[in-house]
Amino acid sequence: MFRVLGIQRRWCSTLQMLSSVNMHGGKALKYKHKSKTTGTDMNFTVYLPSTVVKGGSNAGVLYYLSGLTCTEDNFTTKAGAQVHAEKHGVILVAPDTSPRGAGVPGEDDSWDFG
Repeated sequence: MFRVLGIQRRWCSTLQMLSSVNMHGGKALKYKHKSKTTGTDMNFTVYLPSTVVKGGSNAGVLYYLSGLTCTEDNFTTKAGAQVHAEKHGVILVAPDTSPRGAGVPGEDDSWDFG
């Protein structure tokens, strides 16, 4: 699976798969890694269409970056994007764009920050 994602293990030694779910013919994956930049754990989701899972073809990749308070699940869950990715043979990657627990002043004061 790391080959499909273009990840070399030595570059991301902390990569941990949190879940793997079959859906719409493809596979939805969730990962966690330790970010060198933020010093926090960061999550991201990946949807692999059936054509990629079966190893029969290459596919384009769509990276979706949510807003400040969104998680890696917002786009894939609320938009139902996997159905469309399967239909068009596109890989989806949706990272959590907000570091959690980074110790930024005020991050725990309000739901819409951090």
